[in-house]
Amino acid sequence: MKPLISAVCALCLASLLVGCGSEPEQPSADQAGRDPDAPAGIAVSGGQLTLPAVSGNPGAVYFTVTNDGQDEVAIRSVSVADAGMAMLHETVAEGSTARMQKRGEVAVPAGSSVTFEPGGLHVMAMGLPDNLAAGGSTEVTLTFTSGDKVSFPVDVMAPGSALSGGGS
Repeated sequence: MKPLISAVCALCLASLLVGCGSEPEQPSADQAGRDPDAPAGIAVSGGQLTLPAVSGNPGAVYFTVTNDGQDEVAIRSVSVADAGMAMLHETVAEGSTARMQKRGEVAVPAGSSVTFEPGGLHVMAMGLPDNLAAGGSTEVTLTFTSGDKVSFPVDVMAPGSALSGGGS
């Protein structure tokens, strides 16, 4: 029994020594902060979910999608981890009034950014749970027409909070 214990201890010590000599692999500057499953050149920043003023109403999600790639991509759909349903929306001006409408695909041209913001493109998050509170976070996933996906965190903001460019 003693030889077996000695052999196991020797193997453990050897694996520790081998592991100590190697440096952990660091992501390149180009990869830092990017979802490894995202389409090439796609990054999302400034994610915020503003809670509704009235419980049961939808919240709104804002962020910026940047496409540093060579080809245009298009967002086909969106999901919010804590929401019952989420959809792409757009505020449209009609004379002196504005209304929201569901939006189909959202193109993100090569070499540019598209911002989801109050009064323009945004995501409506319906069926938010009562325990989702300002100061917390949740995750949003964009699905592109290619089938690629990118997930990113969003900061949960109090109702009426101004978009401040914060978020992840």
